[in-house]
Amino acid sequence: MYKEFYGLKENPFNVTSDPSFFFSSTYHAEAFSHLVYGIQQRKGIILITGEIGTGKTTLCRALLNRLDQQTRTAFILYPNFSEVQLLQMVIKDFGIQTSSSNKAAIINALNEFLLGETNKGHNVVLIIDEAQNLKASQLEQIRLLSNLETEKEKLLQIILVGQPELCEKLRLPSLRQLNQRITIRNHIKPLEKKELKGYIQHRLHIAGAQKDVLFTDEALEEIFLCSMGTPRLINIICDRALLAGFVAETWTIDYNIIKKCIEEIT
Repeated sequence: MYKEFYGLKENPFNVTSDPSFFFSSTYHAEAFSHLVYGIQQRKGIILITGEIGTGKTTLCRALLNRLDQQTRTAFILYPNFSEVQLLQMVIKDFGIQTSSSNKAAIINALNEFLLGETNKGHNVVLIIDEAQNLKASQLEQIRLLSNLETEKEKLLQIILVGQPELCEKLRLPSLRQLNQRITIRNHIKPLEKKELKGYIQHRLHIAGAQKDVLFTDEALEEIFLCSMGTPRLINIICDRALLAGFVAETWTIDYNIIKKCIEEIT
């Protein structure tokens, strides 16, 4: 409703994981660097954690968009499958053709694919989002996939992305071998207070704002107090604030607008 009023091409504060809106905050930039390093150096298993709404999936999508053509990728969302189904999803996303539902046959097909890609000088990356939902048996299966290697390097780089409870699950005695093989760990924290204004301006700019939408200092303070820097909560508040600003026919989002919006959504 408010896009035309503010001269926007799209909604700047959608809660979907749109990589074009990726904001390189202090912690997101750090996580991104860890991911790129782990992939380029073929470190095997990388762990990225963060609370709900901190932008983990957006980070993954941004990474996928920025990897070069020498890197083959598979991205598994919501891995609520059996062990065999998970393997089938993996090879399907890699574009591997096999009609077998036998676990050994699937792993063999994956190994042949990995060897072929390595011979071409390619790297192969598997990203599993919402990995905290994986069962211990599925995580053990992932450990076995990490065994696919040559004498010199890992054939498959595996990125596990999930909420902090994933770390607790990895401490289970049955998963100690997997836990020991995680070479890079990074935890994404919410935005810092000083980054909030830049985050909002960044999203408005990407969405094509033709004029400056002013969020007052008092409004920013209230947004931060309510969201504690969590991007998803910031988006929800700001989306409601732009709607309220449109109704009031104002380009200035002040404390009163934010306060009322927060009261409506909490």
